[in-house]
Amino acid sequence: MVKTFKMLSMTVVHNDEILPIPLVDGIIINQENSHRAWILEMYIDKNDSTFFEQFEESKEVIDVKVVISYPENEPATFEVVVYSIKKIGDYVSVLLKGTLKVVRRKYAEQLLSELISDGLSGDELVSRFEADMRSRPQLKKDLANQQKA
Repeated sequence: MVKTFKMLSMTVVHNDEILPIPLVDGIIINQENSHRAWILEMYIDKNDSTFFEQFEESKEVIDVKVVISYPENEPATFEVVVYSIKKIGDYVSVLLKGTLKVVRRKYAEQLLSELISDGLSGDELVSRFEADMRSRPQLKKDLANQQKA
């Protein structure tokens, strides 16, 4: 039995760069097998597909952060390989296969802690927190961990 979810947003984390991928549409499938395999399919503009072409050939493992089902959900991190890229008119279907990398952390709590440590409070804190929960910027802690790796 498999479970499918709507992919709302995707960000690729590669070589200390964070690259948001503008989705036209996307789906994520938990195959629920012994390999804990997941399939991620993005439908994107063909101009955004060139980044993925290099990885289709090399089969290099890349990290992606995906928000599924509801915008308020924490991003889930996956280690994936680009399995195939298919051109469909002005768009491209990019099929990724991989595994869930880590158990999701408490994004909201960590974001709030960062904003408070940045000196925000009151209405400014609430406004920034609400905006960042929608846009899901990379947390400073995650950036520091990537730079160490």
